Amino acid sequence: MTQDDRCERPSVEGRWRLALLTVSDEGAAGRREDTSGDWLAGRLPALPGELALRTILPDEPEQVTEWLRRTLHDLRPDLIVCTGGTGLHPRDRTPEAVRALGGYDVPGFAEAMRAAGLTQPPHAMLSRQVAVVVGATLVLALPGALKATRESLEAIWPALPHALEMVAGLPQASTPGAHAGSTTPS
Repeated sequence: MTQDDRCERPSVEGRWRLALLTVSDEGAAGRREDTSGDWLAGRLPALPGELALRTILPDEPEQVTEWLRRTLHDLRPDLIVCTGGTGLHPRDRTPEAVRALGGYDVPGFAEAMRAAGLTQPPHAMLSRQVAVVVGATLVLALPGALKATRESLEAIWPALPHALEMVAGLPQASTPGAHAGSTTPS
């Protein structure tokens, strides 16, 4: 991908192209409702975004990494949001699956997500949310619990449109005041 490719507008009718992955053994087996995925599917289009792909996979890091690679290659989304698999349970390996893609971390997003959860009981400090840029795609790994998913996304929501502009290499993203509260990609 050239720099010129990265500076093109999002190709889904002026909306960011989105992919959503729920990582849950129970959800993949049909034994648990995907409440966090359902909430994200309803919230993310307000970016504005077009949810182009939604999947549920078990907590198998190799499957998650392969799905992410295939999605990056085939769909070329602007944003991939994963929910689930970010805790301390032995099967929670979504952060490792995301980091296996390479790219670079966006630590401020992860820090903001964890900080938002610390206003209640301190369990948020046990979560391992990550934000990684791979090529021209921002990949977020959020917790799977609905309350934690909401808190995490809402913590970064004000900065998310500008982050997507910057990751896409849009020229106005680096212009002071260009974003100024707008949520519409250029």
